[in-house]
Amino acid sequence: MHLYIHIPFCRQACHYCDFHFSTNTERKREITEAIAREIVLRKEYLPTPEIHTIYLGGGTPSLLDEEELSLLLNTIHTHFSVRSTAEITLEANPDDLTDQKLEQFVKAGVNRLSIGIQSFDEAHLKHLHRIHTAVEAGDSVKRAQDLGITNISVDLIYAVPAPDHTILEKDVQKVLALDVPHISAYCLTVEPQTVFGNWLKKGKIKPIDEEFAARQFEYVVKSLAEGGYEQYEISNFARNSHYSRHNSAYWQRRPYLGVGPSAHSYNGTSRQYNISNNAQYLTALHKGEIPTTIEQLTPADQVNEYLLTGLRTKWGCRLDMLSELSNGNFLARQGKEIFRLIESGWLYLHDETLLLTESGKLFADRITSELFLD
Repeated sequence: MHLYIHIPFCRQACHYCDFHFSTNTERKREITEAIAREIVLRKEYLPTPEIHTIYLGGGTPSLLDEEELSLLLNTIHTHFSVRSTAEITLEANPDDLTDQKLEQFVKAGVNRLSIGIQSFDEAHLKHLHRIHTAVEAGDSVKRAQDLGITNISVDLIYAVPAPDHTILEKDVQKVLALDVPHISAYCLTVEPQTVFGNWLKKGKIKPIDEEFAARQFEYVVKSLAEGGYEQYEISNFARNSHYSRHNSAYWQRRPYLGVGPSAHSYNGTSRQYNISNNAQYLTALHKGEIPTTIEQLTPADQVNEYLLTGLRTKWGCRLDMLSELSNGNFLARQGKEIFRLIESGWLYLHDETLLLTESGKLFADRITSELFLD
């Protein structure tokens, strides 16, 4: 099974980020201890105690000190059976990745890093309100590689406003030169509860140019393919099948446990949502309670979630699974829409599996919503 740990702290707020975090790290140790307590309280949630992947996300997990990280991973090893081949990922900012930090991660058992580079352009990093520099971005990857950490993913953001595509082209070529096995490339989005969202309301920035974003997406896909990367999910690319095993589990409807403020869990029939408030999370855990909301999933919910995640991947959505989840109703209700989308060249059927065409990937969210069950 799979375990996600949300570390709700960052040094500063990126202008595009709407994940739950705090820039006040005074209670970081206390929150870490509470997360360890939640791990113990939730140890019966998964159908089996064997853990296949562990993912420390956030926030910025690379802010954890040696004792905090060891506390979390030792607690997991004490109360679960962790496979010897388990993928243990930690998200990190380039500015945190000193030799000492990297050695601490390896000692604790981390065997995969996800590094948030986003761009190698100083102006873009400043616009996004990233704390690291372009030099730190490249150096952090090389430093990790020199210390023997080879399973590395790096993040890029495209569709950042620019007069042309020159900056993105340079970013892609620089990330290709790093020779990492995995790249995640995300389109910049303006979420309401962010600095960019506030600026958009006030007219300080313009909405994302969809045509500009589409051309950048096409460049990323083409360039990474030429560099030997397989697009196994719309935003994720891997060489030699170095897929993110943890994220792939989400996309393939595998049960997972999420701990920490704002973390989500899924057991096959329901979802749980932890409270997105550090103080209230602490108060509840001090009482031995888990501050979570449970949502029982209807057949329509199950179908829609499968479409939302599966259709974005190389594995697509199997018709037999859609039928099973909908109690046999999916094709009767959406057969005409499927045919229309196939005729439009956005969707195709292979081995009884629905998959996006290359042009369909540009409209994935729209196509998915048109197949949703009410």
